[in-house]
Amino acid sequence: MFGQQFNFGSLASAAAAIANFLVIAGGGSGGSSLGGGGGAGGLRTSYGSNSGGGGSAESEITLADGTTYTFTVGAGGAIPTQGNTYHGNDGSVSSIAATGLTTISTVGGGGGGSFMNCATFNSHGDVRNGRSGGSGGGAGYTNVKAYGGENNCPDDFVGDGGARTSNQGYVGGNSPGNQVNHYYGPGGGGGASAAGTNGPYGNRAGGAGGSGLAVAITGSSVTYAGGGGGGTFSGSAQPAGSGGAGGGGAGGKGANGTAGTANTGGGGGGAGRSAGVANRCGGAGGSGIVVVKELSKASGVWSMQSQFQAKQQGTWPEFGYDIDYMVVAGGAGGAGDGPIAGGGGAGGYRASGYGPSPLQGSSLFLAGGCFSITVGAGGAGGTNPTDYGSNGNPSVFSTITSTGGGGGGGSPGRAGQPGGSGGGGAGASSNYQAGCGNTPPSDPPQGQPGGTGRSGQPFAGGGGGGATQAGLNAPGSTAGKGGDGAPNTILGPDTSYGGGGGGGAGTYLNPFPSAMPAIPGGAGGGGAGGGHPSFNPSGGNFTPAVSGTANTGGGGGGSASGNGDGGPGGAGGSGIVLVRGPSAVTFSVAPGTNSTATHPGGDKLATFTVSGTLTVS
Repeated sequence: MFGQQFNFGSLASAAAAIANFLVIAGGGSGGSSLGGGGGAGGLRTSYGSNSGGGGSAESEITLADGTTYTFTVGAGGAIPTQGNTYHGNDGSVSSIAATGLTTISTVGGGGGGSFMNCATFNSHGDVRNGRSGGSGGGAGYTNVKAYGGENNCPDDFVGDGGARTSNQGYVGGNSPGNQVNHYYGPGGGGGASAAGTNGPYGNRAGGAGGSGLAVAITGSSVTYAGGGGGGTFSGSAQPAGSGGAGGGGAGGKGANGTAGTANTGGGGGGAGRSAGVANRCGGAGGSGIVVVKELSKASGVWSMQSQFQAKQQGTWPEFGYDIDYMVVAGGAGGAGDGPIAGGGGAGGYRASGYGPSPLQGSSLFLAGGCFSITVGAGGAGGTNPTDYGSNGNPSVFSTITSTGGGGGGGSPGRAGQPGGSGGGGAGASSNYQAGCGNTPPSDPPQGQPGGTGRSGQPFAGGGGGGATQAGLNAPGSTAGKGGDGAPNTILGPDTSYGGGGGGGAGTYLNPFPSAMPAIPGGAGGGGAGGGHPSFNPSGGNFTPAVSGTANTGGGGGGSASGNGDGGPGGAGGSGIVLVRGPSAVTFSVAPGTNSTATHPGGDKLATFTVSGTLTVS
């Protein structure tokens, strides 16, 4: 629902007031490849009887006359994109600061540890332990016997959960392997009111994340700062660890970990692992939150002079409008002219007010003025057997940035690239991982990962990720379909945006052993991959890759080939920026390629198919 608002921005008090507070830092991300869960962001509060880490609630604060208070809300730890055997990243600090106030600060949650055995210990260094933080990250999976034998391991090969910050959270769970009991599952990340669960022995299940703390400062009881669960194998009979109550993300079972919930400080889930695909990503940590609630009465006099001073200092209430948006970045190009080409990932998709509800962010509050808008171009398709598809370019409106899609993986067996949505992996004898989506992370997520390619003849590439669906893995002799995009009615009609490109199929064998049909891109402008629709003993007869549709952010299809004759990968489709405001607002746009309109219900609309400016009045 649209309407005019009074937005104070920074909090400026014109008379002394007593207030309660809640300050939660960003949660840590889960570890990669059988990773431990991320620790929850540190929690401090004066509301109720308890604070984080088992401490008592702190004292209220006094908001002093004429003082400006700066709130910092910590981001969640980013997805560990480096791949196998890398721990998760720590969350960022949240705080309240002002002259005359002892800063109230909380520590970001610790990142989860990663898979560790004797061989990786000796070649990569020690990344098994969870990292310290407001709450500690869970330890990664430890295995004494694999890849090196018991005699090559340290005497006590134990994965330790990360340490906590006193009165903010709890420790992460351990993975207590040793040379008698050879392997333990990953530990869960610590939460605000409980430690992460240790990884159990023998069955490789992931430990659960520690529970968060319920705080009713907003008027209803909300649980915050739960730890992330540990990951597990795809073939395990045991489950991955559940996320702790309070926004903790679940561990992945042979898949990426789940992200912590935005504005809870929840830790991200640890990544799982599946046969032949080591590059699984831990879930991003959830962003933190800062809440201040004035008590039932304020002391002092709210004088006309103090209000005049607030106007002079720029802290007087600002007049403006709630504005909804859809910002889609340029899609990535598919890999080119090789028999193993992955499809391009869709451009990042971010929206408010319309489209799938789990992907709706908060609307923007805009006063009158001129705003620069960037519409990202699509990435070029790969042009020879060793080229990736190029990443798409970002689209930007005000504080909202959507990241370009990740390029499709190309010959010889290269991984898809990370981006708004990840590129599909190439098919080869090895190293055919997909690119991670939602990179860098946003809340809600802006895209999904690509699909993995197929190893062995005939080769086939994975589909590029879409806004609502991961790219499909190449199932056999055919390539993977591109992931579907998101339907959105911000302009009125139900139109889909952000579909991933289809993977390409082909072979080095001549003549071809069978027909390899072209595989479609995802709904929302994803281009189809190249293929060979019918058997041809003499080679050739390929279907070229298709580019993503302009102004949808669709990824380009991966090229088909038979010994290098498949042509380039499809280019990514350009992005788009759509803006919708209440009937009281007036929009004007430049250049004239862009357009404005009025919805039948009275709302004002602006469409940007190229970069330009939006004037709000």
